[in-house]
Amino acid sequence: MASKAVSERKPVPKNTLLYSVLIPAHNEEKNILPTVCSISEALRAEGIPFELLVVNDNSRDGTPDVVANAQKDFPELRLVHNEPPPGLGRAVRCGLRHFQGDAVAIAMADLSDHPEDVVRYYRKLEEGYDCVFGSRFIEGSKVTAYPPLKLLVNRIANSLFRLMFMTRHNDLSNAFKAYRRHVIEDISPLRAAHFNITIEMSLSALIRNYRIAAIPIRWSGRTWGQSHLRLREMGRRYLCTLLKIWFERLLILDDLKAEMHPPKQTENGEV
Repeated sequence: MASKAVSERKPVPKNTLLYSVLIPAHNEEKNILPTVCSISEALRAEGIPFELLVVNDNSRDGTPDVVANAQKDFPELRLVHNEPPPGLGRAVRCGLRHFQGDAVAIAMADLSDHPEDVVRYYRKLEEGYDCVFGSRFIEGSKVTAYPPLKLLVNRIANSLFRLMFMTRHNDLSNAFKAYRRHVIEDISPLRAAHFNITIEMSLSALIRNYRIAAIPIRWSGRTWGQSHLRLREMGRRYLCTLLKIWFERLLILDDLKAEMHPPKQTENGEV
């Protein structure tokens, strides 16, 4: 599979973005190799310069060994280890400290995100956007095998996000997004330790008025293993992160108002 992908690789144009794809992986030994293969082939075929950065999130199975062995066939593949305790947010933050690209996309290790959309994210970044937010719930998107209860909770939560932040984006809780490096630097340090990292990143970029492209994407439920998301455990964490970003937004708005309407000075220089 790898040799075929190499033979079909397109030449890399000059002055292109180096693209990092960050893949957090916790006990994904049966999913991680197909994920690495499919994303690598898609990016190679398009001539996109990239690295795949897999973050081993304290896996208790053979995930790190599978990745280490795959590095023989995929020179673009890098492996880093997240220190205990585990958690999606901690793994993502670990990866953000180590990625080397001009932009980074976060993709799941469970084959839920499609390689073609990873490519499409890059093309939108090439157009000059700062971020790309894929949505599973706009015209042109396709969702397969989404658990009904999680889907209901997702739609309710994202409706709340849209109302609170007055935005058209309707899939802010999905981790699969892309950001230019300067955006990551601006929204750091990130604090979320679990799945609430998804809204911490997307809402932090949103309130800073970066140029964000919204595109439809495909999403498929995992074919092996269990999701690590636990709805009951995440409610409080999401709420705390949501309130943090909400108050941060108010501070940013106050700063903008102060810049637009500076204090007037009298003739003797007093305010």
